[in-house]
Amino acid sequence: MQKAQQAAARAVRSVLSGHNLDSALGLQLRTPDLTDQERSAIRAYSYGTLRHLGLLRYMLDKLVTRKPKDPGVIPLLLVALYQLEYGKAPHYAVVDHAVKSVNSLAGPALKPFANAVLRQYLRRREELLRSARRDDVARLSYPRWWIEKLRSQLGAQADHILELGNLHPPMTLRVNRRRIDPGKYLSMLEQQQIAAKAIGPSAILLQVPLAVERLPGFEEGLVSVQDAGAQQSAPLLDLQPGQSVVDACAAPGGKAGHALELADVRLTALDRDSERLARVSDNLRRLGLRARLQCADAAQLESWWDGSPVDRVLLDAPCSASGVVRRHPDVKWLRREDDVAGFARQQSRLLDALWRVVAGGGKLLYVTCSVFREENQDQVERFLSSHADALLVSRHASSGGDLLLPSEEHDGFFHALFEKS
Repeated sequence: MQKAQQAAARAVRSVLSGHNLDSALGLQLRTPDLTDQERSAIRAYSYGTLRHLGLLRYMLDKLVTRKPKDPGVIPLLLVALYQLEYGKAPHYAVVDHAVKSVNSLAGPALKPFANAVLRQYLRRREELLRSARRDDVARLSYPRWWIEKLRSQLGAQADHILELGNLHPPMTLRVNRRRIDPGKYLSMLEQQQIAAKAIGPSAILLQVPLAVERLPGFEEGLVSVQDAGAQQSAPLLDLQPGQSVVDACAAPGGKAGHALELADVRLTALDRDSERLARVSDNLRRLGLRARLQCADAAQLESWWDGSPVDRVLLDAPCSASGVVRRHPDVKWLRREDDVAGFARQQSRLLDALWRVVAGGGKLLYVTCSVFREENQDQVERFLSSHADALLVSRHASSGGDLLLPSEEHDGFFHALFEKS
């Protein structure tokens, strides 16, 4: 436990210093002498601490009057508090290992401090929790600006959406219908005693997440891991054989793969990050699908577009990721309120550029994994007001596109389909 505590604390400290959790965890998990159990614990402690950071910080602030000079002690205490509040290990073991970790990190002088803080938490837990319920940042574990923005935009639904964001995400599979019928794949899962249910035309929700190595036929391309909300994107394009399609921000390739599973189209997958583009290649290879891959900024048309009009464009735009915080809890603490406006400017740039490549009668699908209006409905209104040849094709009566709020079965997404007159 001690080794996992220390590695998780380093990952949390890295995130609080401005780095994303994937890169922070990557550094910690590359240590060669870790067991699988330790790697799993490091992930669990890191993700859990960041999911509930608002509450953990609140309690620690109540317990600590003067913070220690060593900056590594506070993240370690946050991880230990997460274990005590949400973990299953005996409290005495968590405290004992945390005190030893502080000793190895900062020396024996801070051992009594760490021991006193954690034992005081155990004595005062109920009092601290009652107090935390009166503080929105502590109760909901989001920055105050995020809470206020969602409440102003979603009203009574906001707190429920925020609470969902602190749960473990669902694991959903997309069945490759070119290779197997979803019903037959469900039977394969049942034979392996893997509990699951169908929740969409190609979507299967697992009752308990598991490693992809345990999924029957995964390496053979029978299924991919893709959220049920994300699986709604490719079908909206109404793809027909022979059409030209551009996936403008393709990595890691989930929507590109889905599009190619639906129809024999000529697909170009763009991404400006060569390493992420390699993941698109790997995913398509596993599925037995082919596309033209090009490393380019989709908004710089001269770097990739030959001038031929395109039948369909899929723009899965860079965004705040506010709809997928269950999967990326670091996002809550890395984003700043003015970042949302920055993403909106980037999205506008991409939309305006990519509209030029769409053929007459063609369609562009704008997608985000955000629940913030500035990146969604406001983008649609701006785009329609500046492009007279754009018609919004909506599945619902709303003129602002389709906002899919997070639920127990899927993440949050926004879709807006435009047709060119």
